[in-house]
Amino acid sequence: MMQTDATGPLWTLSATALGRRYAAGTASPVAAARACLDRAEAVNPGLNALVAVDPEGAARAAAASAARWAAGRPLGPLDGVPVTIKDSLNVVGFATGWGSRLYAGQGADRDETPVARLRAAGAVILGKTNVPELTVQGYTGNPVSGVTRNPWDPALTPGGSSGGAVAAVAAGIGPLALGTDAGGSIRRPASHTGLVGLKPTAGRVPRTGGLPPIMLDLEVVGPMARTVDDLAALMRILGAADPNAVAPNGFGPFGTAAMPERPLRILHVPAFGTAPVDPEIADSVAEAAGRLAGLGHRVETGRFDAATAITEAWPILGQAGIAWLMRAHPGRRDDLGPDIRALSEAGAALSAADLFDVQRMALALRQDLAALFAAHDLLMTPTAAALPWRAEDTHPERIAGVPVGPRGSATFTGFVNAAGCPGISIPCRPSRAGLPIGFQLVAPWGRDEALVAMAAAYEAAHPWRMLWEGGAP
Repeated sequence: MMQTDATGPLWTLSATALGRRYAAGTASPVAAARACLDRAEAVNPGLNALVAVDPEGAARAAAASAARWAAGRPLGPLDGVPVTIKDSLNVVGFATGWGSRLYAGQGADRDETPVARLRAAGAVILGKTNVPELTVQGYTGNPVSGVTRNPWDPALTPGGSSGGAVAAVAAGIGPLALGTDAGGSIRRPASHTGLVGLKPTAGRVPRTGGLPPIMLDLEVVGPMARTVDDLAALMRILGAADPNAVAPNGFGPFGTAAMPERPLRILHVPAFGTAPVDPEIADSVAEAAGRLAGLGHRVETGRFDAATAITEAWPILGQAGIAWLMRAHPGRRDDLGPDIRALSEAGAALSAADLFDVQRMALALRQDLAALFAAHDLLMTPTAAALPWRAEDTHPERIAGVPVGPRGSATFTGFVNAAGCPGISIPCRPSRAGLPIGFQLVAPWGRDEALVAMAAAYEAAHPWRMLWEGGAP
């Protein structure tokens, strides 16, 4: 149901298609912003993707962009393109609520670095998207703004914590969204809504001027989009060389990587240990592995159980981070929702040895991944272990008939953050009921462009059609 040309309503078009229309003079950033705002007005009441909208600010930015295009001096290919920003990133003119009563109404006096880069490139910021409280859960709902719903079935969740972001893009409220990923929060929601989502290499997208870093540098900023071209265009802005970085840790500008002439060696891992995976997801991802082989790559099915330990220990980091955060909010324990309050209490009971144990697991994981990448170019897994579940529930109770806990659907993503590697979710064949499914590719540290190039090659050979065009649920 995605428009494949530049002739549909403006809210249906990709970012790159809008740029072409602006350059040709057949569409205006003012009209595009208005179309996306009208779309938001029609569908957001049923989805709750946006928690704040700035029509006046968007109109001013769009008018300035239209003048630049008319003068032949656009700031870049995304000048005038509507975008949304996750409500855990600071944006001037908006409060940064972080889904919590602790931060409700707290304004931002500066743009966080990735937002500033988007604004400097001329992007039109429409509004902010919903998150779970403190962005530490795999669904999207909080005590301040309520629950966000999946456009493909509003009874179900779009996942989290970038659930509002993906719901907005999948529903046509802007072709691009900016989010964060500390354990799969870009990739799994992208999988649940038919989008492509990139978790960049740690440090690839500079961050300053943000919220307290409760997940330290394990949380990264990254893009979600309906097409790989759009995602790559956004990453070229977000991943520009950081003038404050010091070699050898600094990155050069995000470029365009061509697929290598030799076949890539891909290890397809259907499951980690005994953790359950929904059979429809397993079948769809196995089919995608066959399609990658059909593109000429060497795909081998195998195991990588080294990720199991860090996956099971991952909640410890969030618990510790929330307990640390609450030191700055004495006496406000009861302002947390019950789930997050329980995480804070668990974090306060942790010892230094508990945290050291997680660090030791991360070190062992990096060594195991180094061995894996010595023999393979990419690692392939499902992105999420479960199909979308009931929107109000923090997690599915069962997967493939097996009882699971809060991280049961997140089996495949946290280890990527622990290793600092880049990971991308790419749509593959949906479920029988039409629910989106994604597969994940993971590359060695710094190989973000290789993932985007592979996603582009897969999209070209097997295009997905995942723009929800329904009206308000």
